[in-house]
Amino acid sequence: MIRSVLKLLWQSWLFLCLMLQMAYAQHTVTIEITQLPDKHAGAPVFITGNFNKWIPAEAALQMQRNSSGQYTIALKNIKAGLLEFKFNRGNWQKLECTAEGRLINPKQVIISSDTVISTVIHGWRDDYPVSTALPQVQLLDSAFFIPHLNVYRGIWIYLPEDYNNSGKKYPVLYMHDGQDLFDEATSEGRIGPVEWGVDETIERSGKDCIVVAINHAADKNRRIREYFVHPNTQYDTVYGKDYLRFIVETLKPYIDKHYRTLPGKATTFMAGSSMGGLLTLYAGLLYPDTFGALGVFSPSVWLDEGNSYKEIAAIKPGKVYKTQRYYFYGGGNENRMKPDGSFVEMSADVNLVIDALQKKIRPEIKRAVNPEGRHGQWYWGLAFPGFYEWLIQGR
Repeated sequence: MIRSVLKLLWQSWLFLCLMLQMAYAQHTVTIEITQLPDKHAGAPVFITGNFNKWIPAEAALQMQRNSSGQYTIALKNIKAGLLEFKFNRGNWQKLECTAEGRLINPKQVIISSDTVISTVIHGWRDDYPVSTALPQVQLLDSAFFIPHLNVYRGIWIYLPEDYNNSGKKYPVLYMHDGQDLFDEATSEGRIGPVEWGVDETIERSGKDCIVVAINHAADKNRRIREYFVHPNTQYDTVYGKDYLRFIVETLKPYIDKHYRTLPGKATTFMAGSSMGGLLTLYAGLLYPDTFGALGVFSPSVWLDEGNSYKEIAAIKPGKVYKTQRYYFYGGGNENRMKPDGSFVEMSADVNLVIDALQKKIRPEIKRAVNPEGRHGQWYWGLAFPGFYEWLIQGR
């Protein structure tokens, strides 16, 4: 018996050592570009990725041309696991793209040993038109006054293609981070200027909707304060309630007055991601008479210090909530670091919020997961068509 236990402990120790060795193993990854466009031949090409925090043009990561004329680089000390990378010619505006001129997802390879990767570049983004937005996307106002915050902010509006000729009224979807939804020319991101493609998704669906998108603050710290509803240990002054009041009390009445909308709860929606996803969750909780459907993408619940659960717990159940619909999206690879240094699994947070909603107010809830999904605009853009199909079902 003792011998069996000792054997089991020894095997467990060996397994743990093997796992630790794999976790800390480092490899050399050689990357070769076998083909790229003739235009800009000879220009410097850089690689960036999750190994250098996506800094686009580090001198040490400039590709070198070998005797065959191919661009190549050997990346040292790459940890085992997922390697993500993109190519650029010096900044985010000169990223690689498809032959049609659209930006692409980072290339992804699972590394478990020294590896040689051969790849091609089909085009450079700066050789194509800067804007990717459809003509139906307009800047409603570059400086729309937000009285509740005493600031001016750009607001975009997408109108259906037949808006000027149909005479119809349309549902309205309100969204945050407006710079990132329609156009690569205005978008920002950790891995480059990737937009959601909201306009193209609606166009392809054949089901029309007006989209009103509010730009986030240029100062990222200010953005976070505007998207937090409750103060916390990091931010003692926040403006999320004022921001939501602006949408409900000022922006929505303006849109309903100046455009042909269906203003009722059943046809008024909101969607957002990350901190905007958390804010969207609160919009549903605080204004159940206004928003009939909420798209909550990768909500930053881990930063909210339990306040969202307290908000749900304080709600008085009723029909006003049961007639709401919530769409939760999360990626399987969205583990995030909390301010205290610990890690949280995004899907676990999403599940806890869903459980709390189901136990207290019982709205209609749809949960969508991309097992490979990470935290960023590229993945939210991939998830948006599924959300929009769910949003307009039956219309």
